[in-house]
Amino acid sequence: MMENEERRGIIYTALAYTLWGLLPLYWKFVQHVSADEILANRIFWSFWFMLVLLIATKQFNHFKTEALSLFKRPKLLAALVTASVLISINWFVYIWAVNSEQMVEASLGYYINPLVSVLLGVFVLKEVLSKAQVLSFILALIGVLILTISYGSFPWIAFALAFSFGLYGLVKKMLRVNAAIGLTLETMTIMPIALLYLGYLQQTEVLSILHVSLSTDLLLIGAGAVTAIPLLLFANGAQRIPLFMVGFLQYIAPTLTLILGVFLYGEPFTAIDLISFIFIWLSLTVFTVSRMRLSRQTRLRRKQ
Repeated sequence: MMENEERRGIIYTALAYTLWGLLPLYWKFVQHVSADEILANRIFWSFWFMLVLLIATKQFNHFKTEALSLFKRPKLLAALVTASVLISINWFVYIWAVNSEQMVEASLGYYINPLVSVLLGVFVLKEVLSKAQVLSFILALIGVLILTISYGSFPWIAFALAFSFGLYGLVKKMLRVNAAIGLTLETMTIMPIALLYLGYLQQTEVLSILHVSLSTDLLLIGAGAVTAIPLLLFANGAQRIPLFMVGFLQYIAPTLTLILGVFLYGEPFTAIDLISFIFIWLSLTVFTVSRMRLSRQTRLRRKQ
């Protein structure tokens, strides 16, 4: 029974990361729409999709209770607003990067994201780094420095994605609500701004939805489902498998994005890029292996 649960967890989680890795294909279909309008539609339709889903799965009362309780706790409300802003920044930078032919750098952001999360844990939560984690940081730093020197500029897209998502994860620790309700609350918080912005685009006559084509309308509306489905798969999968396995599977997404960028969309991937990525992949290997060992040791102690 436990083996079946774990197998199901691996399938759900791997599928979630696969969908996230293939998400650039979806944004490419609407690259004729500006990244800011895609973001506004993504937020707006994600909220309504999640609301319908909560009603269909009979979780609406739970959502209503959580929403009302947040307004009675200013600190948690502030955390929710912060989480909403951070995930919006992350979504915008990613969409803009994909449609500006910078998918390779976007994939770098999600490769270094786990290391950024650990770094935030050290500085914010006062966690202590192991020797393996220190080594993984040094290797990743070398890779990033090589990229920075070769580009002649700081890889801001990668770091914007890594830090926005890392900080988002940190803030989410305060909220402690399930994934479906959490996403609904976050999109609800920022949805009025998205709606006002869409109204502004309509007034300035640059709005794409309802003005370009039916396929564009359906793709922009579908952004809600595209956002929610992988998250729900991840939520159902991650709770069935050990944390180290989640950490291992998360590299599926940036790997697919990198492959798409280089082989499908012909983005440049030079010898310097390869060398820097090798350092980052080595860093992630050291990091993942150390987490796997730590997880095994923890599980053995619990059994004893």
